[in-house]
Amino acid sequence: MTAMADWNVKRLLDLSGSYWQACTLHAGVKLDLFSIIQAGGDASAKEIAERLGSRGRGTAMLLNALTAMNLLVKSGERYANSHFSKTFLVKGSPEYIGYMVMHHHHLGEAWMRLDQAVMSGRPTRRRDDFDHEEREAFLMGMFNLAMGIAPGLAEAMDLKGRRRLLDLGGGPGTYAIHFCLANPDLEATVADLPDSRPFAEKTIARFGMLDRISFVPCNYLQEDIPGVYDVAWLSHVLHGDGPDECQMIIHRAASALSSGGMMLIHDFILNDESDGPLFPAIFSLNMLVNTEKGRSYTEGQIRDMMTRAGLHQVRRLAFEGPNASGIVAGVKP
Repeated sequence: MTAMADWNVKRLLDLSGSYWQACTLHAGVKLDLFSIIQAGGDASAKEIAERLGSRGRGTAMLLNALTAMNLLVKSGERYANSHFSKTFLVKGSPEYIGYMVMHHHHLGEAWMRLDQAVMSGRPTRRRDDFDHEEREAFLMGMFNLAMGIAPGLAEAMDLKGRRRLLDLGGGPGTYAIHFCLANPDLEATVADLPDSRPFAEKTIARFGMLDRISFVPCNYLQEDIPGVYDVAWLSHVLHGDGPDECQMIIHRAASALSSGGMMLIHDFILNDESDGPLFPAIFSLNMLVNTEKGRSYTEGQIRDMMTRAGLHQVRRLAFEGPNASGIVAGVKP
């Protein structure tokens, strides 16, 4: 975090206008510009505009701005993708992260009304406003995010002797997939809302894991979780709801554990004063504009909820993920 003493007018105004670059990136991804350039090869602004079906003036401006951001490479009057863009912004690349970019794009309108959310304490949009495109961007954006964490985490996590894993609120099932890949004797169930099912089953099939990972439709805020498990993985589930709902979720997940079963809660975790690290503190505002009760939680709050659900040996693991994500573990007696 930038210390107050480090602030100056230039830095402040750079921050204030930083959304210009974000919007430039979002436009390139929304138009699928990087994929279009990759498919047709390097081209002039006029040729790219013809591929897009767009006006030449605006297309040339966008291409030049993306070049200035080092996402495109310009040679003479022709544009091509940078190595980075080929890897991360072209659809079909195994490392494509455009879904997460589009998720950020869809959040923009709500964030522009943050002042209203602060005054009212209420979100500036409803969850049922999400259309299919936004739902896809959200779920596959979570896949993009998890793919940077799950493979290494699954290898490092000791699940020896565990046979049944619950991936609660697992969306596309990324963590379930990698836990199973790292543990050949492990089987998993992804339990999430029914509209997550097509994305989960497509992703599970992509990794050839349909024989070991199943999807169970479950609204865990309103119903018990079916099945019995010896590991419950809750990744980025709690921040979407208020403290009472989170307590209920943890209780229901604990009820689905066998004796000796382990619960692992992964989320963006605040310090005990709730004023840092930076990302969890800012992320709380994202939950303010988008949810009725969601927020980031401190380690102490998570530990307390797990203890009240009857879990023992509650502790913070050494793992530290991107954006100050952490894991709190507990065991059912």
